[in-house]
Amino acid sequence: MAVLIAIALFVAQAVNFGLILRERARFRVDQATRPVATRIADALEREARDGRILAPDRGRVRRVDANPIGIGYQRFPNIADELGRQLDEVGVRHLRIDTGLVPPSEQGRWADRRAHRDPDDRPADMLMLAVQEQGGRWLLVRLPWPGVGPHLLLALATQTLILYGIILLPVLWIARRLSRPLRDLTLAAGRFDPQRPAEDVAEGGPEDLRQLVVAFNLLQGRVRAMLDEKDRMLGAIGHDLRTPLAALRVRIESVEDETDRARMVDTVTEMSRTLDDILSLARLGRPSEPATEVDLAALVDAVVEDFRDLDQDVSFAEADRLPLRLRPSLMRRAVRNLVENALKYGGSARVRIDAAADRVAIVVSDDGPGIPPEHLRAVFEPFTRLELSRNRETGGIGLGLALARAIVMEAGGDILLVNRQEGGLDATIALPRRGGSATA
Repeated sequence: MAVLIAIALFVAQAVNFGLILRERARFRVDQATRPVATRIADALEREARDGRILAPDRGRVRRVDANPIGIGYQRFPNIADELGRQLDEVGVRHLRIDTGLVPPSEQGRWADRRAHRDPDDRPADMLMLAVQEQGGRWLLVRLPWPGVGPHLLLALATQTLILYGIILLPVLWIARRLSRPLRDLTLAAGRFDPQRPAEDVAEGGPEDLRQLVVAFNLLQGRVRAMLDEKDRMLGAIGHDLRTPLAALRVRIESVEDETDRARMVDTVTEMSRTLDDILSLARLGRPSEPATEVDLAALVDAVVEDFRDLDQDVSFAEADRLPLRLRPSLMRRAVRNLVENALKYGGSARVRIDAAADRVAIVVSDDGPGIPPEHLRAVFEPFTRLELSRNRETGGIGLGLALARAIVMEAGGDILLVNRQEGGLDATIALPRRGGSATA
């Protein structure tokens, strides 16, 4: 707003300057022609009355035989036209009028006892006006013609600065008064974190902005209250569901048929894992685990060892120590979910870590059928499965990738799925070396 007003003031001053120059030019023309026309008419009248002949080398009006203005001098047609009109008004007949601007360096042969000076006390140009009479001779009048000196530009610049001071300073004050509450509100909205205590934004600015800040502070409180209520509800749900599941597991032990007992155990285990996945996904916004500095290579190696202990075909390419600040339990779960997907669809998994200066990538590769390109984004949606049978053995309930990606994004990274040309899928966890929300 301040810049636009400054530009508008500059344009207005430029237009004002143009009008001043135009009016000054008109005034100079009138100043040059009216006195000259009067002077020539008086000289001719005195000559006719007294018989005093106008001399060629003295006097304010001189008569010469030929046009004294050379061809190299600057002409002013507008002054010649205006002088002709003035002479017609006072009754002086003439054939034509010529003008010429003589610079100070060439005024030697025309010099009077007092040289022409401009308002800044510098040598001024001399304007020569030559009027051809009916008989063919010329009447010559000379007068100073000062240029546009720096005083006019200085006055205009001073006026512009005064206008800027009178108008722009209050505008800047008003703009700052309006923008400061908005800036504070924007920063508060960007800093909002459910894991941190609420910090109300200071109220300030005009009344409508104050009301906006008050509404934002109330909104923060309501959001935190809803999140607290959600955590309490999730805790109650987890407790109320795990208790009967534990009771079912105990009762299953009394089932005599080995096959039925194994199926029941698998069903209860599946229900427990599904419950854990749902609760973990719902609690990701407010994790209870603090961020700590861990060795990422050791963390991934421990996950791989867990699968090896279960006789799963999982390999890990040894990597150097990579200290990273994150939530270890959640990150282990994200890596475990990717490895489980690789085992389900590819039968084996190969894990490696690619480290760069600004990022770390955990790559889990398999030799399975891959994912159709049109479904590479959809598989991250909760409860989305490419295999629609809902059979746990062929794909689970569709929370593994959604939970893994939510964990990684909470740590400031992302998961990328890429089909290899030779077959199989690369699932990559990309993490920043520094920063991310988990570092807070």
